Amino acid sequence: MIGIVDYEVGNLASIKNMLKKIEVDSFFIQNTSDFSKATKLILPGVGSFDYGIEQLEKKGFVEVMENEVLKEKKPILGICLGAQLLTKSSEEGVKKGLGWVDADTIKFKTQLAIPNMGWDEITITKENKLLRDFHDAPRFYFVHSYHFDFKDKEQILAYNNYGYDYACAFQKENILGVQFHPEKSHKFGMQLLKNFSQNF
Repeated sequence: MIGIVDYEVGNLASIKNMLKKIEVDSFFIQNTSDFSKATKLILPGVGSFDYGIEQLEKKGFVEVMENEVLKEKKPILGICLGAQLLTKSSEEGVKKGLGWVDADTIKFKTQLAIPNMGWDEITITKENKLLRDFHDAPRFYFVHSYHFDFKDKEQILAYNNYGYDYACAFQKENILGVQFHPEKSHKFGMQLLKNFSQNF
């Protein structure tokens, strides 16, 4: 059972609908006691970094998430802002991130229009359980102005290019994140979510 963390940041229904299409049971985590019912977690999110952290703190989710993910080793998939919150910090704000991966979140340093928005291919850097079994070149939907900057390149699963190559997917043990939106990425997003539900 996948628990979708509801901290009032972003549209969660599209993720639940995509999971329903691939016949994966899910529910919204709306209070701290709900975490124990989930075998895996998805941390979605759109909007600003500081607001996202503040909402997690306000709902009392940070401490229980640390226990579930870092101690109990439940798999977690961060999506867009949710993945950025797993890093140490963001140039978008002043608050500390969760710091579960060895990376920061930085603003695009390119002459191209910001945000990076639309469909684009990704380049998978190594064999992994999250990004597999795509029958065509994997393409996902992006909309973001900030991206991951990894100190530990071994944690990077895939790159996208927007003026330059940047990490768009990562994994550190049971902690995974993607900058793009699988819930808006049709067959590729369905396959990724199926991989997360079956392989972790």
